[in-house]
Amino acid sequence: MRATKLVCTLGPASEARVGELIEAGMDVARINCSHGDRDDHDRLLRAVRTASDQAGRRVGVMADLSGPKVRLGELEGGEIILETGEPFALRAEGRGDASGAATTHAGLAGELEAGDRILLADGAAELRVGETAGGDVITEVVRGGTVRSRAGVNVPSERLSIPAITPKDEEDLAWAVEAGVDMVAQSFVRRAFDVRALAGLIGEPRPVIVAKIETEAAVSDAAAIMQAADAVVVARGDLGVETALEEIPVHQKRLVALANRVAVPVVVATQMLESMITAPRPTRAEAGDVAGAVFDGADAIMLSAETAVGSYPVEATRTAVGILEAAETEGAEFLPAGREPDALRLEELPLARAAAVVARRGEAVAVACFTRTGLTARLLSATRPGVPIVAFSPDPGAVGRMTLFHGVRPLLIDAPEDTDGMIASMDLGLRSAGLVEQGAGVVMVASSPAGQTHANLLKVHRVGSAGR
Repeated sequence: MRATKLVCTLGPASEARVGELIEAGMDVARINCSHGDRDDHDRLLRAVRTASDQAGRRVGVMADLSGPKVRLGELEGGEIILETGEPFALRAEGRGDASGAATTHAGLAGELEAGDRILLADGAAELRVGETAGGDVITEVVRGGTVRSRAGVNVPSERLSIPAITPKDEEDLAWAVEAGVDMVAQSFVRRAFDVRALAGLIGEPRPVIVAKIETEAAVSDAAAIMQAADAVVVARGDLGVETALEEIPVHQKRLVALANRVAVPVVVATQMLESMITAPRPTRAEAGDVAGAVFDGADAIMLSAETAVGSYPVEATRTAVGILEAAETEGAEFLPAGREPDALRLEELPLARAAAVVARRGEAVAVACFTRTGLTARLLSATRPGVPIVAFSPDPGAVGRMTLFHGVRPLLIDAPEDTDGMIASMDLGLRSAGLVEQGAGVVMVASSPAGQTHANLLKVHRVGSAGR
């Protein structure tokens, strides 16, 4: 079973092919709230739930909030080509063409200075500010390229006066919670306070809050952000605006390592297979980039434009899965060894560590756990036991939240009446799903009394011997 999870962004290129993406290996579907309207988002969510039910495998849904990000408005023909050396104006309003375009932040001209660097569409084109006049930002195209409608306009985050949680974010968050999405990604987090503020807008049980680390301020406050969030994304595109390009690989390794230490799932994102937007095969460097994320210890990788607007969304998904599988099997010697996370504040971590030790000794072919919230599965995942983790829960929401966790196969189960019933149910679930053969050893982690306390039970169990 592939352990590293794959997040795919849905869009015009993949909306009608969600079932194919699931068959190809998508674990989590990302709905980018920066694009489309509420009807579009509802339609994408229904498509995922329907295709997931048909496939018999729960696929998680992540709603990605826009955050305080500036974007271009609509462009004539949907996209424009910017030529190096030509002028380009960022305006307060109006439809865009090769001479300039409106942005979503009317006050942008008052927050930029001559010489400032601006990237469009995660670096597809680069601008340099010359002057501001009458509400317009007059720039020169330093590096030309093709940009599409609603492309990101990346400027240093400390210059912007936009609040961390915008009114649009609040509206999108309300929709996401009401619709029952499994994860909510928070864009352009600057500090841990931003994450806590978002959590404060949601009741319990809530979706997994995924903090996107894509500002220099967030890198500096990463440890605190990871304490406040349930998971993080290393979003390399926007992070590349505020930090030097050559520093991005270093930031990636440090952030992934930090997340591993504190038992927080971490996703590596942006331009993983960028060339597959227009080509049926990736470059060798991109293949190495995906494998490198696995070797760093990432829980998941994310495809963005590759599956949202690219010409080969299913092929990109299959390609990513193939690289992930090869990295985990053929490159097993380069994978991080079993880990000892230092998140000692979590009462269940010592039991997860013990389960991992037993599994690594070769006494079990899998680890099985019963969890009502998904926390036990998350901690087991963090220890990297080296065998599949099968997580059973009676809560469909918890099953969805666990789809992001490294090495975890989440399954829905009826709530057991007692501990013996819980063990018997997990035993039956393992056999019914065809995950473990009769007589094989598994480590079971659960609570006794069943579901009434933190995980406090560890049992080496022979499949098919429930109750003995």
